[in-house]
Amino acid sequence: MHIMDIFQNAISADASQVSLDIVENTPGNTLQLEFADNGKGMTEEMARKVTDPFFTTRTTRKVGLGLSLLKQNAERTGGSFTLESEEGKGTRVTVRFILDHLDRPVLGDVTGAVLLTVIANPGTGFVYSHTKNGKNYRFSTEEALEALGGIQLNDPLVYPYLREMIEENLSDIGVTTSS
Repeated sequence: MHIMDIFQNAISADASQVSLDIVENTPGNTLQLEFADNGKGMTEEMARKVTDPFFTTRTTRKVGLGLSLLKQNAERTGGSFTLESEEGKGTRVTVRFILDHLDRPVLGDVTGAVLLTVIANPGTGFVYSHTKNGKNYRFSTEEALEALGGIQLNDPLVYPYLREMIEENLSDIGVTTSS
């Protein structure tokens, strides 16, 4: 859910490009997620407040738990959370977890989160990169659109193909998927 939440934040910030880089380092016992977007970015004041659970920019509720829970989950495992943002240029969130910590949340269905976000936001470019112990797989909407020769990524016939392709490539680098 953290991944979907950060993606939604980027879309709400009018990002035209969004990336997720996941790095699993078994020997180093770390799991790092780095999100980046070229959206509106935040003021310095907002960037300081955004991990406060009682701060939100939404008008429909008075709390904003997404980033504060992500930060708490990372720190609970002995990991870290950093947020860098520049108004008008975008935001970068880097979260590091201790890989084998009992309280580390599972990654869940990353493939599904990426594909659902891609399908729901056809005008936004996405890059998903996953590295495990030095082996890397990268999915790019730009490259996928080129390979499909004009067929849109939100075409219902494309979803199973993309899901299978991503999961096979992740398996090739040693990543276990949840589907």
